[in-house]
Order: sequence, then structure tokens, then C-alpha cells
Amino acid sequence: MKKDPNRYPKGLNRAKVLDLISHYENQSDAEAIAEAESAYRKRTSALIEVPVKLLPQVRRLLAGVVKAN
Repeated sequence: MKKDPNRYPKGLNRAKVLDLISHYENQSDAEAIAEAESAYRKRTSALIEVPVKLLPQVRRLLAGVVKAN
């Protein structure tokens, strides 16, 4: 058997990734909608639009917040 050429994040391996793929490929539309709605209700993060020219300043600000915590 050939060695898996893929590199996985810590805690994941080929078997776990294949299980995830199988889960989502076999999920019904209703199950997918329920999962998405549940994740949306948790609201632990947000997406914002930032002008590209301000990205360096935003990154510096966020880096300072991370260091402070």
C-alpha cells in the first residue's frame, strides 16, 4: 500500500477525512439545512468587509488583541 501523500491538520488522518466526506455526501437536504441553521444561531464569529487598503491596519489591530489575550 502506498503512503498517503496528503498532509493533515493535527488530529486528522485519512480515515477521519473520509468519514467526514461520507457524512456530508450522505446528508439529506433537511439535515444540511438544520446543521447550517444551528451553526448560524450560535454566532461565535462574524464576517465583515474591509477595504483592501485598510487590511494592514486591521491585521495590526487584531494582532494586538491576540497578544493581549
